[in-house]
Amino acid sequence: MISFSLWDILRNLLLAGRWTIVLSLATFILGGMLGLLILFIRTSRSRVLQNTARVYIEIFQGTPLLMQLFLVFFGIALFGIEVPAWLAAGLTLTLWSASYLAEIWRGCVEAIPKGQWEASSVLAMNYLQQMRHVILPQALRIAIPPTIGFSVQVIKGTAVTSIIGFVELSKAATVITNATFMPFTVYAAAGLFYFMLCWPLSKYSQFLERKYHAAHHH
Repeated sequence: MISFSLWDILRNLLLAGRWTIVLSLATFILGGMLGLLILFIRTSRSRVLQNTARVYIEIFQGTPLLMQLFLVFFGIALFGIEVPAWLAAGLTLTLWSASYLAEIWRGCVEAIPKGQWEASSVLAMNYLQQMRHVILPQALRIAIPPTIGFSVQVIKGTAVTSIIGFVELSKAATVITNATFMPFTVYAAAGLFYFMLCWPLSKYSQFLERKYHAAHHH
């Protein structure tokens, strides 16, 4: 049996950890862009568009991420298209995170006083101009803490993609465990990596939350 040093284990986990970070960043950026689009549809003046966005959000928030991953991975394959695990992982996480970000941001948009909408419509602005120039810049300040808070969920969510064979941190931990027969050491190290990624983000989110509330009450 080949012996593995702790450094071998850590090095392999770090290499896989890169993919956890890359997938999280890609998900967050693409999910954010799609989430913004859904936010515009969800808060638009058209009832049909509003309902379409609501159904999208309810589907992705109301079903397990694991099931969505399987549907994308195996569903596209039904059409005879070979889907690499990274593509299925990225696509599923993007669609999933967009539904949550759109809802987080909608709450922030709705927290803006009605008077801001009325004042900007008096200035003969259309809906998109109101959102761009008046509402979103104000909603952005409220949105930053919960958005950063949600990024922690995205990082944790990447662990699910190991099930379709995408080699990120948790998949690598399983592979290394099978090779080393040291499950406690390997999973403890993987857990520590997740903690090092998530803890600073959640602390920063709480710090911004407190800062915003302090500024708001003054």
